[in-house]
Amino acid sequence: AGSVRRRSGALAVVPKTREQRGMNNYNGKVLTRGSNQIRSRFVKKNGQCNVVFTNMEERRQRYLADIFTTCVDIRWRYLFSIFCISFLLSWLLFGIIFYSVSLAHGDFENLPTQKGDGLMPCILHVQGFVGALLFSMETQTTIGYGWRCVTEECPVAVITVVVQSIIGCIIDSFMIGTIMAKMARPKKRNQTLMFSKNAVIALRDSKLCLMWRVGNLRKSHIVEAHVRAQLIRSYVTEEGEFIPLEQMDLNVGYDEGTDRLFLVSPLVVIHEIDKDSPLYTLSKADLEADDFEIVVILEGMVEATAMTTQFRSSYLAREIFWGHRFEPVIFEDRDRYKVDYARFHKTYEVPSTPHLSAKELDEAASRASSAGAFCYENEVALSCGEEDEDIFDSSQIVDHTSSDLPLLAYRCSSI
Repeated sequence: AGSVRRRSGALAVVPKTREQRGMNNYNGKVLTRGSNQIRSRFVKKNGQCNVVFTNMEERRQRYLADIFTTCVDIRWRYLFSIFCISFLLSWLLFGIIFYSVSLAHGDFENLPTQKGDGLMPCILHVQGFVGALLFSMETQTTIGYGWRCVTEECPVAVITVVVQSIIGCIIDSFMIGTIMAKMARPKKRNQTLMFSKNAVIALRDSKLCLMWRVGNLRKSHIVEAHVRAQLIRSYVTEEGEFIPLEQMDLNVGYDEGTDRLFLVSPLVVIHEIDKDSPLYTLSKADLEADDFEIVVILEGMVEATAMTTQFRSSYLAREIFWGHRFEPVIFEDRDRYKVDYARFHKTYEVPSTPHLSAKELDEAASRASSAGAFCYENEVALSCGEEDEDIFDSSQIVDHTSSDLPLLAYRCSSI
């Protein structure tokens, strides 16, 4: 929704002036119309947010301050690398310490192979750095071969064994906890949730509605499942401020509770386009020329773990079909219901769908109602006038008393 200039290798969207751009008004907000350039998705079809963070101050320090979340969020290959490196470094570090203690005590100068009655070493059967490294690994992993062991000759070696045992337990707990948290994350549960590839706009119960379909591919349920949607597009404020990504909620039945889903079979989510909807002035012609994105979000708890999962997708304006409906996917098969997912994304055209916006349809209905009321009042007045002429005909002298007036009023009001 604006001209594009290149700055430092990036595309910078610059809003055009009022004379250069087309405008539309959605519930009091002046919005920019679509341009020739196809807009980038804010949320991809698979749910990933198409956002890159740059120029973050102290990014590494902030990520390291929350090291557990960082380790849970990183890829598996990086986590396995951290897993291996942390153990190797701890083994190597304490191996160097044990070797240094033995070297300072002179254990390598009085080896049993050199003297028959050598001094008691700090660590038995450690004759070099390799032996010290193996003793470090056996101590931290509690392998316990029974060959190498620390003696009472060197208190420093005893303290080092205690410290290494504690640090080894800490590393084990942290790595096991991180791996378990990463494995138990409900992130992969959304791989078995599905939104329809396209959304549709059609009449339902004589009201123009935006609809899309959602389904669950597993037999296990999503507990407390609920859905919400947001319209994302750029607009210009009354003061001339350009907002590239303005988020506006689409009501999918929050007040009535219809946003909460029992997702056993595929369901169609409905947004009624009324006067409170950002799409109230959207017609078929506007849809074909406009530039916006509708982000849909499904949230709920995984039945197996009771952890919250979220599945996202989005629809661009060109992915919304005007005058279409979804094909049925649920069929009764003897004593059960069968869901045909081959029809999940399919739609069919409804030629009778009007091309007008919801606002124009409401105005047309209001005009028709006003015209009908006017004709009805004229008909009533004319009928009452004819009754009066019949009653007060000069050729017939009829004595109407005051008791006849209520009857006359009733007859006129009942016409």
